[in-house]
Amino acid sequence: MIDYEKKIAINPKIMLGKPVIVGTRITVELILEELSAGKSVEDLLGAHPRLDREGIYAALAFAADALKGEKVLG
Repeated sequence: MIDYEKKIAINPKIMLGKPVIVGTRITVELILEELSAGKSVEDLLGAHPRLDREGIYAALAFAADALKGEKVLG
């Protein structure tokens, strides 16, 4: 599993403290919603130029750990 701690940040001053991709205002929530709506990784990369493939995979790893109840950032 990818080490998401370097790609995901939680800051109460950015997007109300939602987890975001470092250096962006793109939330983990947005990435999950877009993928669950049927968009592809390539669709996301095209729509969000500051997003990279590693950021998408970090968002998925973060969500998986959150659901397992394992340590998450914050």
